[in-house]
Amino acid sequence: MPTIILVVVLVGIIILVAYGLILYGLRDAFLSSGEVSTRLETYASVPDASKPQVATRRRSNLVRWRLRMNSMLSGLASQKLSLMLTSANWPITETEYILIRFWAAVVALGLGWLVGRSVLSGLGMAVLAFLIPELMLRRSISTRQLQFEKQIIDVLVLTTGAVRAGYSLPQALELVSKEMRAPASEEFRRVRHEVGLGLSMSQALGNLVARMQNDDLYLVVTAININAQVGGNLVTMLQAVTSTIRERIRLFGEVRVLTAQQRFGSFILTFLPIGVGAGMFVINPDYMGRLFEPQIICIPIGAAISIVLGNIAIRRLGKIEV
Repeated sequence: MPTIILVVVLVGIIILVAYGLILYGLRDAFLSSGEVSTRLETYASVPDASKPQVATRRRSNLVRWRLRMNSMLSGLASQKLSLMLTSANWPITETEYILIRFWAAVVALGLGWLVGRSVLSGLGMAVLAFLIPELMLRRSISTRQLQFEKQIIDVLVLTTGAVRAGYSLPQALELVSKEMRAPASEEFRRVRHEVGLGLSMSQALGNLVARMQNDDLYLVVTAININAQVGGNLVTMLQAVTSTIRERIRLFGEVRVLTAQQRFGSFILTFLPIGVGAGMFVINPDYMGRLFEPQIICIPIGAAISIVLGNIAIRRLGKIEV
């Protein structure tokens, strides 16, 4: 049994390292400016015979292997997961994300068993390793959506000014993609590319709303769609929407002030047990070390899970929609 677990762990580590090297090799293509034309040029351009083609050939082999693996495991993907990865702007596919979670859990299971000599310790570490990528993904999405929310007023001001100056709406959104910082620039660049690939402006903006999950953006897109159907002064409409969003932001700031005590309390309740445990471990390591023995290691694992769930519950109770 130990030999089998050790072999599985080694295989999992090799696969994770190999896949990490593949993603590192493709970093230039997927972490560049985000231009679709740049990505296509990387893989589909006609090679120049006067330049060395070693790097290009190596990258083509990596891309070919990556596409083959994604095709084999395409049944594991889902539209929701694809939307989440796109919202987080992660340069990996759904199947790659699933494989990373799976092999991370396998490696953690083996390491947990080797360290704790207990099936429970291995299972506990496997569960944590399986959940960490999901938490990182959701954290990345929420951070990106929050950054976009802070930029929405600047986007509207820039768009309104461009339309007033005589730009069409697509031209105004292109200006936003060039002048704004990420993530707004990335998202509106994606909208421009989707329109260029054949989607209507309404569909492209709808995809943007699905990625950002922002109520203010939904209001803006709804107003633009209504204006496109029934006509009217787009500048006046954008100014009215901007005023409405400014008022919502002001009310949201007041709500955050009123709920600051509860949010601070959740922070204290989360990190106080961790701080006390760390202090006791420094003062009396032998006493605290018994908690990590194979027979009772499930106690600190259960305590950590309880702390995380309690923090999530408190944050949800203190979340007030405006």
